[in-house]
Amino acid sequence: MRPVPEAALREIYLGEWEGLRTDEIAARYPEAWARWVEEPDWNIVPGGEREAEFDARVGQAIDQILAQHSRGDVLVVTHGGVIQVALHRVVGKPSRGLFPFRIQNASMTVLERSGGRMVISGVNDVAHLEMSLVTERQGLGDD
Repeated sequence: MRPVPEAALREIYLGEWEGLRTDEIAARYPEAWARWVEEPDWNIVPGGEREAEFDARVGQAIDQILAQHSRGDVLVVTHGGVIQVALHRVVGKPSRGLFPFRIQNASMTVLERSGGRMVISGVNDVAHLEMSLVTERQGLGDD
């Protein structure tokens, strides 16, 4: 089967912070950055995608994928923020910008449908990677 691009699984849009390093954000947007550091919340980001929009977009995409694939395995390749929203959704909490799960580049996170509910069976598995390739990035979120 060929990969099917799904625009709804793109990373959150960071508005005026898009493409900036955290030190640049802190210098250009000191008040908003101070609020973010105190309590991360996507709604703080100037011109960015709102939390409710991001959560709804990702949730609808996940629901659509699950509806199209009621049996078997599905591989989804996406961004760390999207994975965070999916994990928060399983545990029943909004992400708000707080990312308590470490998501390394090229890591595997496994969600299973079991008895009509979703179960998290693995997060940030990097066992398949050469350890020299595993990095920990600091910033808005690890993706």
